[in-house]
Order: sequence, then structure tokens, then C-alpha cells
Amino acid sequence: MAISSTIIKLTLNIADMDRHYYQTHELTVAQHPSETDLRFMTRVIAFVINANESLMFTKGLSTDDEPDLWQKSLTDEIECWIDLGQPEEKRIRKACGRAKKVIIYTYNERKAHSWWEQQASKLQRFDNLNVHHIDAPKAEALVQRNMELQCNIQEGEFTLSDDTVTVEVTVTLRG
Repeated sequence: MAISSTIIKLTLNIADMDRHYYQTHELTVAQHPSETDLRFMTRVIAFVINANESLMFTKGLSTDDEPDLWQKSLTDEIECWIDLGQPEEKRIRKACGRAKKVIIYTYNERKAHSWWEQQASKLQRFDNLNVHHIDAPKAEALVQRNMELQCNIQEGEFTLSDDTVTVEVTVTLRG
């Protein structure tokens, strides 16, 4: 019998002073059985960084033709495609052809660094692609089935916290 996804109820209170975005998002997000808590929290962080009313979590790991997050227009065009990890060039090329803007967030520094060294020259040709690295030590300590997180971004400094844990998040542009 297959293991089912863990359903997580998530309240994000976002105060992004850099973008002047202040909003509370009530979300229900599935954590795939093979998804680590760190990867899950990286998805949440990517959501916070790009938050708006039309940004959505997708089926994620369970489907190959969707990103981890996306923003679609009212006419169903993909405005922003967000992937995590170290996707293959073929997937990135497909995403850049389908979406106006593509963002990749890497999150495991050792793997991400070697992936970037191999891919950087190939990816320079995509004008609608940005690659960032997220460093959020101990972010997985925030994961619970019911989460209420405070997300503060000011002058590039990013913190994510609940009642007991505060995580400093660093986001670095790779290319």
C-alpha cells in the first residue's frame, strides 16, 4: 500500500517591507511522502518570497509537467514558474518556453554549488530565468501539521518564526 501525503494546514502572516506586501495566507499544502522537511520549508520560503493572490502550490513532486509553485493569469497563461533543487536543463528549457518568468531556488549548498558550476554557462541564454540559493538553517524545525508562521522581510533580511523557533533565511542570487 502506498504511503499518502501529509496534509499541512499553514497560516502565513507575511510582512514584506521591501515589496510593501502585507497579507495573511491560509493554505492547505500536501507534503509528498518522499519530500524532506527541509524541501517542504524551502517551498514555503519560495512562496513567501513571491507571495501574491494568484501564486499557488501545485501537485509538486507527484507530477512532471508542473513546477513546485506557479502563478497563472486569468487566461491560464503561466506568468511565473518556480522550481526547487537542481532541475535538468531540459526541464528548465521547457519551463522558459512555457512561462514569462522562471525562478529556480536551490537549497542544499554542496549539491547546488556543483550543479550551478555544471549548468551556469548553459543557462545564461534564458532571459526569463533567475536562479537563487536559499539558506535556512534549521527551517525543518518549524514543520508541524498545523503551522502558523510569521514571515518578515526588510532590507533583504528575512526571518521566519513560530511561537518557539526563529529561522534566519538568506537568499542569494546565482544568475
